[in-house]
Amino acid sequence: MEQKQKFTISIFTENEVGLLQRVSGIFTRRHINIESITSSDSEIENVHRYTIVICEDLPLVKKLVLQLEKQVDVLKAFYHYEDDTIFQEVALFKLATKIVESGMRLEQILRDNHARILSIEKEFLVIEKTGQEHEINTLFQKLKPFDILEFTRSGRVAITKPMKTVQKHIEDLQLEKATINLN
Repeated sequence: MEQKQKFTISIFTENEVGLLQRVSGIFTRRHINIESITSSDSEIENVHRYTIVICEDLPLVKKLVLQLEKQVDVLKAFYHYEDDTIFQEVALFKLATKIVESGMRLEQILRDNHARILSIEKEFLVIEKTGQEHEINTLFQKLKPFDILEFTRSGRVAITKPMKTVQKHIEDLQLEKATINLN
């Protein structure tokens, strides 16, 4: 049996109501936990992108991607190994402004972790950290003694290293369908 590993799934779709529910249903039926999910526009007009992170074995991931592509509004789905992607997350930390009294200690933590103060309000300040999951977790642990009032993080935002563009994949798919229809 293959060992589970992290994969980033990229799904390119038309932006249709209810598609996220159908996509997540495929993961649910296969008992696959989604570790992270983001959704956004893509580089192609009117094409939406879901970026989903899972930890599974390769044969199951391959089946999953094939099943995702069977959805009517899905144009193309891919799976990527960790080494084939460049990815980041964004985290926001809300802390009471009274911690500013600790001065140098907080400033040094922010510098050491390449974080920045995004906003200072009367009662709180917001710190932003962009980085990989472990970097955000490290900063979280260092800020914990300052009594974090709120914390949130995005899902993974990722791009792939291979040079074939999604536009080219879609053109190839359309050409393939046209060839099938001619035969």
